[in-house]
Amino acid sequence: MSHIFPRHTLIQPPRIAGGDGVYLIDADGKRYLDGSGGAAVSCLGHSDRKVLDAIKAQLDRIAFAHTGFFTSDPAEELADRLIALAPEGLERVYLVSGGSEAVEAALKLARQYFIETGQPQRRHVIARQQSYHGNTLGALATGGNRWRRAPFAPLLMETHHVSPCYAYRGQQPGETADAYGLRLAREFESKLEELGPDTVMAFVAEPVVGATLGAVPAVPGYFKAIREVCDRHGVLLILDEVMCGMGRTGTLFACEQDGVRPDICAIAKGLGAGYQPIGAMLCSGTIYEAIAAGSGFFQHGHTYMGHPTACAAALAVLGRLTDDGIAADVAPRGDRLRAALEDRFGQHPHVGDIRGRGLFLGLELVADRENRTPFDPARKVNARVKRAAFEAGLVCYPMGGTIDGQRGDHVLLAPPFILDEDQTGELVDKLGVAIREATGA
Repeated sequence: MSHIFPRHTLIQPPRIAGGDGVYLIDADGKRYLDGSGGAAVSCLGHSDRKVLDAIKAQLDRIAFAHTGFFTSDPAEELADRLIALAPEGLERVYLVSGGSEAVEAALKLARQYFIETGQPQRRHVIARQQSYHGNTLGALATGGNRWRRAPFAPLLMETHHVSPCYAYRGQQPGETADAYGLRLAREFESKLEELGPDTVMAFVAEPVVGATLGAVPAVPGYFKAIREVCDRHGVLLILDEVMCGMGRTGTLFACEQDGVRPDICAIAKGLGAGYQPIGAMLCSGTIYEAIAAGSGFFQHGHTYMGHPTACAAALAVLGRLTDDGIAADVAPRGDRLRAALEDRFGQHPHVGDIRGRGLFLGLELVADRENRTPFDPARKVNARVKRAAFEAGLVCYPMGGTIDGQRGDHVLLAPPFILDEDQTGELVDKLGVAIREATGA
């Protein structure tokens, strides 16, 4: 009998035994193509020798030292490297152990910034419906994923949500992409005015929405319009790149493709590529200086923040992504995967939309393609796809509630950046088997 408290008590997953590039291997020797990088984590696959060697070398020096007493070479070097690569204006790095921690740190820093600058009335956070920002209480409250929020609603801080930038469902017939983006920016500004602009501290968004919507990028110009509204009212822009950042969409930071820079940015997942748990919150020099010139103390912290071994792993991952050119290959490899998906599913009666950027792609599944009618949630199509894909030897990331937290199904794909042409074909073939078994077509 296992004493593990699993994610689902009625499901007994196979035991993992090894990894080989883009493949995971269970204890019975079955190989699974990791078509989602777990949850958009394993960008380098599961056997990268340079990263493994960096971890082992750091363990020979020092595994852990608490940041209440020490800094470390790996932490300092990682921060230097991240800032050298980050959008202009981001100047400081706060190292944590994952994405939820990074978002929590961002929210707390935003609040403390306004306290330190004499604006304690700024307390409201505005985010978007159908977003996901993590599972700790602050991050969960900020996210707009209704079914995840519902059981814990009485525990969550007050937050406010506006419409997502979800062109497949939200852009009206005859409406241009520019007009759609501006309409959403006006909705955001209206919410600001409703709350009182000087009471709002931050707008939080994923540049490409991951788990909840399935790789949905904003329309061109949307984030520039949002940035302008934030600047006009003194609101901080927090971008959550936990899932879509670190090269996943074709640039190291996803927001580079939208031509905006955040005041605070959260990263994780691909930063450690699964080799060690790590995340980071990056902030502007302006925010940092407000703390430094004020109390001097960010009232926050975690035991494992700045963990030397995790930082050594992340530093090696960054080296692989940038120095070794792996991140530069994401766009062409993503184009190849998208072309293969379009070829196989572009006219599929139950695939309504194929979207995303780089190696961060999603397929929205529908009962009726012409009318974009979703499947009855009772059919649990997303769960059927996941189960059938896994049986076929493919790990992918299907989710339900795409449209409103209840209706809608999608499949998220976020394979390792080393996916080759043959493996692209294997992924699409196995996904085809899973969709056929789940939908009957």
